[in-house]
Amino acid sequence: MLRKIPIQQLRIGMFVHEVCGSWLDHPFWRSSFKVQDARQLKQLAVVREVIIDTAKGLDVDAPSAPMELMDDIEVSAAAPVVEVMDLPEDEAPLALSVSFQQELVRASRIVEQSRGAMKSMFNDARLGKAVDTEHCLPLVDDITQSVSRNPGAIVSLARLKTSDDYTYMHSVAVCALMVSLAKHLHLNEADTREAGLAGLVHDLGKALMPLEVLNKPGALTPAEFAIMKGHPEAGHRMLVEGNGVGPIPLDVCLHHHEKVNGKGYPHGLKGDEISLFSKMGAVCDVYDAITSNRPYKAGWDPAESIQKMAQWAKDGHFDERIFQAFVKSIGIYPTGSLVKLKSGRLGVVVEQGSKSLLSPMVRVFFSTKSNEPITPQLIDLGDGSTTDQIISRESPATWGFKNIDQFWMPQA
Repeated sequence: MLRKIPIQQLRIGMFVHEVCGSWLDHPFWRSSFKVQDARQLKQLAVVREVIIDTAKGLDVDAPSAPMELMDDIEVSAAAPVVEVMDLPEDEAPLALSVSFQQELVRASRIVEQSRGAMKSMFNDARLGKAVDTEHCLPLVDDITQSVSRNPGAIVSLARLKTSDDYTYMHSVAVCALMVSLAKHLHLNEADTREAGLAGLVHDLGKALMPLEVLNKPGALTPAEFAIMKGHPEAGHRMLVEGNGVGPIPLDVCLHHHEKVNGKGYPHGLKGDEISLFSKMGAVCDVYDAITSNRPYKAGWDPAESIQKMAQWAKDGHFDERIFQAFVKSIGIYPTGSLVKLKSGRLGVVVEQGSKSLLSPMVRVFFSTKSNEPITPQLIDLGDGSTTDQIISRESPATWGFKNIDQFWMPQA
């Protein structure tokens, strides 16, 4: 039996079926679990209510009437993402075979090689040549292997692109994000590979957009935006004519700008009319777009971007379950995020922690108490040796920091 209870009634031995409110408020990798110790109770104290399953754990001392499911819960139960397997209750972060710093070296080579490959493919498309995606498959495999070794490395590196090569490298970044998300959703190897290929070719239609519109250093006029909205269909046509591309990349190319509320384009699809892979593509595409430097604006801080996307998901832009899985794959505070700690120090997130979304590895470098730089120090907020913790995300622009990425890049 499901029962909603105030957080004050939660105790060890109860089975949490769902945490009410924003999932960003709690640090657990899974959405349902049995409360095992006082530490979990303390972490959950930040929320007001939870839903417990009395068939899988203890009930409250004084039984009350069964909970009435709220409308938003009923909607999510009536329209599940059926293509995605439920994450196991004992799920831990994906196993890493090498450290973040070690993988950065290999990932940097892959990113550099991919720049030439993608530029060649876009140039061929712009010249009207048939698109041959076969040469992309080794690149997808290289990116997939990098993600398997340590997903944070290539995902973080691919974000660092100039406005000049944005069109090419955006595809590489979305490929890496798609592979990382696919692995977190436990998709099989074949589907993961197709998801990666979909990331590489999803924006191919931009090769046919007028350069003065594509690279305009400012907001688009309604007429210019109408032109740009034609790129999914243009890319889909090129892929169909080129042959050799399966249904998943074709679908993502055509529908990565659809929204679950039906307000996307080109076909105004909504809810389950949009495939799993296109829902994935929508999230990955937007995240890289808003965190990257563009001809008309500087990229947003990664943590700030996640916060904004969380609101957009609530507004019906994304499938919320896919978005939640995406955040769990890159972290609430992705690598490169500027954060403030309880101690008053500012630091940059270097790598995700192994236990909690809220406890990454951070390199602190500035004291807000003295308003002066300090000797950089790497702190693992999840190893139990420190009581420090993140209290807020910060904007680099507010503090006047120009290049905080230097704090997570390989150290000399």
